[in-house]
Amino acid sequence: MVALVLGGIALIIAVMALVLAVTITRRVGARDPFAVPKYLRRLLRIRPAVPGGSGAFSLDHPDQQRVAFVANPSKDGVLQIKERAMRACAIRYLPQPMWFTTTVEDPGTGQARAAVEAGADVVVAVGGDGTVRAVAEALAGTGVAMGILPMGTGNLFARNLDLPLADTSALMRTALEGVDRAVDVGYLDVDRADGEFDHEGRHLFLVMAGAGIDAEMVAGANPTLKRRLGWMAYFFAALEHLGDKRMTATVTIDDGEPVTNEMRTVLLANAGRLPGGLQLIPDASISDGTLDIATLDARAGIVGWTDLFGSVIAQGAGIKQSEVLQAWRASRIDTATGRKVEISMASPERVQVDGEELGRATRITAVLDPGALKVRVPAT
Repeated sequence: MVALVLGGIALIIAVMALVLAVTITRRVGARDPFAVPKYLRRLLRIRPAVPGGSGAFSLDHPDQQRVAFVANPSKDGVLQIKERAMRACAIRYLPQPMWFTTTVEDPGTGQARAAVEAGADVVVAVGGDGTVRAVAEALAGTGVAMGILPMGTGNLFARNLDLPLADTSALMRTALEGVDRAVDVGYLDVDRADGEFDHEGRHLFLVMAGAGIDAEMVAGANPTLKRRLGWMAYFFAALEHLGDKRMTATVTIDDGEPVTNEMRTVLLANAGRLPGGLQLIPDASISDGTLDIATLDARAGIVGWTDLFGSVIAQGAGIKQSEVLQAWRASRIDTATGRKVEISMASPERVQVDGEELGRATRITAVLDPGALKVRVPAT
């Protein structure tokens, strides 16, 4: 009889232990999927908890950093990033992160604003340059830091921040544990080709805005080639416009005298590094409080374009040529700096900001807001 009672007690204890183990395993697996073996997740039907997309953060850790992610769902690997984000926050005992997805109507600005209103301390942009720019538009001037998990073709801003593009773990660590760096933000006003002002308001840019062949290149890039070849797709798009007529533009910097000249493109750079290691404007810095203005010109057909490409490579290597030598060349790169730039074009030219084509315009005006945005960079 005693043995039967002891056996019953042991069975009850075993069942309670099993229920407790299953409950704990399910909770751990829901918050941190990678902490539970895959076969156990299937056996116990564990589904990762869905990060909140609205409302407020949990109050489990009120003194810890609150993190929100704004992701472009069209990018490959976003679901894996979602699970890694949950794990990264869980092992740091941070509140469960909020997770927002972008839409065609709202590429990230509204979602980032919602995250700020919910109390986020850092908002991480997961996507390409368009997503990064949209999130930055909401965060500029708020003091809330922006992290970046680049998943685009060019990833221009991430390159200029020296982020480890190929290391997702390091990128996540930077977003959660990095230091905040104040960087400059540019804004572009556009007067449309039909004479009407762009009522969508100012267009934020973090890296570069421009008019001319660079915008034609952005507009003409084939989406299929972008997926297969990455940033090289822009090179093939540029080849189609090498024979285009040079544009005539008047450039006015700050309160200086207007200068009119012919050129292939005019660029307004907050940063100067491009994919492939090219330093288009080596002196440009995202934290120096000034815009770098560059006009590029090429004459004599393919000879001029070859010469211009050689000049870009040379200046990226720190080799600058004298004015005397430039006068005899088939290409020119002229640079200046300022806080406000107005460019009036003799005929409508295509315009772009950070790789987004804005249509054609007859006048654009750029201004710089120094140190307006905080971004997370590696602590070392």
